Amino acid sequence: MSTATAEKPAEAHVFEADVARLLHMMVHSVYSDKDVFLRELVSNAADACEKLRYEAISTPSLLAGDADTRILLTLDADNNQLIIEDNGIGMSRAELIEALGTIARSGTRAFMERIEASKASEGAQLIGQFGVGFYSSFMVAERVDVASRKAGEETAWLWSSDGKGSYSVSELDPADAPARGTRITLHLMEDVKDYTRRTKVERIVKQQSGHVPVPIKIADKAGEEPSQLTDGTALWTKSKSDVTKEEYTDFYRGVSGQYDDPALTVHFRAEGRHEYTTLAFVPSTQPFDLFDPDRKGRMKLYVKRIFITDDAELLPRYLRFVRGLVDTADLPLNVSREMIQESPILSAIRKGVTNRVLSAIEKQAKDDAEAYKTFWNNFGIVLKEGLYDDFERKSQLLGLARFRTTTSGENHRSLEDYVKDAKEEQKSIYYLTGSSLEQLQASPQLEGFKARGIEVLLLSDPVDSFWVMNAPEFEGKSFKSVSQGAADLAQFAKPDSAETEKTPEAKAEIASFVTLAKEQLREEVSDVVASDRLTESAVCLVASESGYDRQLEKILAGAGQLQTTSKPVLEINPDHALIKAISASGSNPALQQDAVHLLYDQARILDGDKPADPRAFAERMGRLFEKALKG
Repeated sequence: MSTATAEKPAEAHVFEADVARLLHMMVHSVYSDKDVFLRELVSNAADACEKLRYEAISTPSLLAGDADTRILLTLDADNNQLIIEDNGIGMSRAELIEALGTIARSGTRAFMERIEASKASEGAQLIGQFGVGFYSSFMVAERVDVASRKAGEETAWLWSSDGKGSYSVSELDPADAPARGTRITLHLMEDVKDYTRRTKVERIVKQQSGHVPVPIKIADKAGEEPSQLTDGTALWTKSKSDVTKEEYTDFYRGVSGQYDDPALTVHFRAEGRHEYTTLAFVPSTQPFDLFDPDRKGRMKLYVKRIFITDDAELLPRYLRFVRGLVDTADLPLNVSREMIQESPILSAIRKGVTNRVLSAIEKQAKDDAEAYKTFWNNFGIVLKEGLYDDFERKSQLLGLARFRTTTSGENHRSLEDYVKDAKEEQKSIYYLTGSSLEQLQASPQLEGFKARGIEVLLLSDPVDSFWVMNAPEFEGKSFKSVSQGAADLAQFAKPDSAETEKTPEAKAEIASFVTLAKEQLREEVSDVVASDRLTESAVCLVASESGYDRQLEKILAGAGQLQTTSKPVLEINPDHALIKAISASGSNPALQQDAVHLLYDQARILDGDKPADPRAFAERMGRLFEKALKG
């Protein structure tokens, strides 16, 4: 088992910058529970064995008389080494460089960004929660040697590194290489020699990797007859009643690459037209790659217990936080990736799995409100993507959705609660979209609704601006933006309905000022109207009845998807003291003209924008201050 000398001089390579940063974190980690590295290496070995079984379907010669895949752990206390060997697919020289010299998974890169943004103690804890695969070896090893021979090839290769910025790759004497697969030799640090103790290694493997679908054996020294540690029985083939909570947790951690406990476990066997077994988990914390731009799922597809792919999109993308697998006998073993995506069988399986996962989430929402609150805080922003692109399940997803509202405080409300508490004459579910909750809570567009005790949904996630455009009715009530079109508030009486009656002169002055504002702002706004939605603020901007909501238009314009933007409507509060005073100053047209533009810029600022012309804004403000100071 010892590392052999190379036949040719070693080639020196420098790690990709991201890997160098990650290795620095690993080598200098103060994380106390370093056991995670063993789970990661065993998981990688199991994947290599599963890949070989799949490749051997079309090329049986790859098994070369050794059809039983396995993982062997060898303890070498004399040399302070721990060796993990598999007889899986193996790696070529190029694959060694690609797999061990670069970072391909966006989740790993996201992990590093989280680590670097955290405090030292939190960062160390995060390393234990997220194993980051092979690189976790450097938490315990001062040097790592990887000897590998790809199945079906004669040449073997040795990859070696001390984790300090560079690595070497050299050709290995075939006599000193695995017949097939990969052997990882960890030269352990002095303070972690106990990883060569059988009792410790057995405990870690049984706790964290006891249910990988590949048998694991262990030997106390090189050349000794190994004994069986696990039998490789696939956990998902067992009955739910035969699986403990601890076994589910261990399996989840192995299949997900995370170290938390699952918040939900969905384990079932479907029988009938299509037969398949599903074992899926909802994490209790956000995966690091949750907002990966590729937004792919992490469900594995097996056919007759043979791993096929983890790229089959077995769940819609808005459920990409779910981890697990599906095993079916209804697909051929030699199914191609193209056939998978077009397969009606897989479409039926996808529909069934999606329905069962959503049903499990619904059950949690009904039975355990506190746990569902945690779920929604973690994954609500992703689940809402389904409101936009899963027409078939929009009503179900609306029932699962939770929202902050003008009356909810720090809590979330369901649409069912909203409708139950709506006013008798209310025909719509009112909402306001924006870039942050704080901005929404301070929005002047809410004033008239608050004054009349009408609850408004506060939607601050980017996806909110899209799904509400085509949202179906919920329990007979349509969705309506409070920042678009007429407010329609006249049908709702104010609690303090006593309003000061305006004199004919005051009405004429305000009408005249509105006419002036329309003329002055004809290039900036589509209309200027008296508002019934404002009670405290002087002005606000709203979108016209047709076209896009204000927030959606901003998102599309920022993404370069709109050539031109529509002109908003400026609403003026005729009962506001400032509007009354400006309207009454008809004898000073210059003041009124400045006031019109300042009010428009004020509305833009309240809407989260800058003044239309900052220099002109400053000059008008200066003239106004000067006049006020002169009295």
